[in-house]
Amino acid sequence: MNEFLPFALPDIGEDEITEVVSSLRSGWLTTGPKTKQFEAEFRAFVSPSTECISVNSATAGLHLALEALGIGPGDEVLVPTYTFTASGEVVRYLGADVRFVDVDRRTFNVTAADFEKHITPRTKALIPVHFAGLSCEMDPILALAKKHGLKVVEDAAHSFPTTYKKTMVGALESDFTVFSFYATKTLATGEGGMILTRDAELAKRCRLMRLHGMNRDAFDRYTSKVPSWYYEVVAPGFKYNLTDLASSIGIHQLRRANTLRDKRERMARHYDEVLGDLPLELPPQAPAGDLHAHHLYVVRLTDARHDRAAVIEALAAQGVGTSVHFIPCHTQPYWRDRYGHAPSDFPNALANYERAISLPIYTKMTESDLARVTLAIRTVLSKRS
Repeated sequence: MNEFLPFALPDIGEDEITEVVSSLRSGWLTTGPKTKQFEAEFRAFVSPSTECISVNSATAGLHLALEALGIGPGDEVLVPTYTFTASGEVVRYLGADVRFVDVDRRTFNVTAADFEKHITPRTKALIPVHFAGLSCEMDPILALAKKHGLKVVEDAAHSFPTTYKKTMVGALESDFTVFSFYATKTLATGEGGMILTRDAELAKRCRLMRLHGMNRDAFDRYTSKVPSWYYEVVAPGFKYNLTDLASSIGIHQLRRANTLRDKRERMARHYDEVLGDLPLELPPQAPAGDLHAHHLYVVRLTDARHDRAAVIEALAAQGVGTSVHFIPCHTQPYWRDRYGHAPSDFPNALANYERAISLPIYTKMTESDLARVTLAIRTVLSKRS
């Protein structure tokens, strides 16, 4: 049998390695010049009108964004149940409550209509999650937020680079957008994330709270030519800064972002072409003229005779790794018990989850790897028909 093909691997090149070595030799291991460079280049890539604040995870970024917006006890934040738990847990960090909402069955994305059903007098913010790299329909969501005086924090962990109506996600009219640079993401630094906002005051608050609530960061203090050791703690902040080692990787991942996205696009189109005759519902494409990041390629089984767990096990036996994105939050013990949810409360999310399988789609895959995946899934599904 061929070597096992994992579900995902990062695509790290020689430029990233050289930049990391440069940082090691420079003596700057924590937040320093490479992080400032990464933030500046990310801002130029998305939109010069945004402020970019690097963090050590998208979870940290979501937390800082909600904290800057003043979310706290007594407030509610609406979150799609079809997401990773981080999208909701940050709300609880601040003592506020999560109100889960269902998603669109075809796209897995939350819609304005989904949000509107659950708005209460306690609702203060909406967190749309761009699933798999496809943008939510943001205009209706932003209009709904404006109508009800709500804040919008986009969870764009899957969505770099993605566009909505030809505008880059991160440059829309939301209060915040947060990206993830986790090891399996389309831009990978191992751990890391980026907060984007157009509001200078909100950006200032995030920068302050990112590093212990100190009014000066270590880079400014340690590189000053005049003795500059003094700082003040003006808020009880967090330890959420991104290191120069991670930023060194990010600088070159960013420079390759369009090339890597284009390769993912070609891989997704290959899957579309060769899997279209199988008992599968294939993922939706981006609207004409827009970009899909293709972080995930999620198929849904359409034949009730196919048991999802058995299909995943059979694919593993064929040497192909897969995953499931996501187990809906409202079915997880903490969220279920806290808010008294039943699995059937959000029928679209439940139906999608019960049939979903994420196939490998990462840029280190070769044409031979793609052929292995398609042959394996054809073989498995034909045996179970």
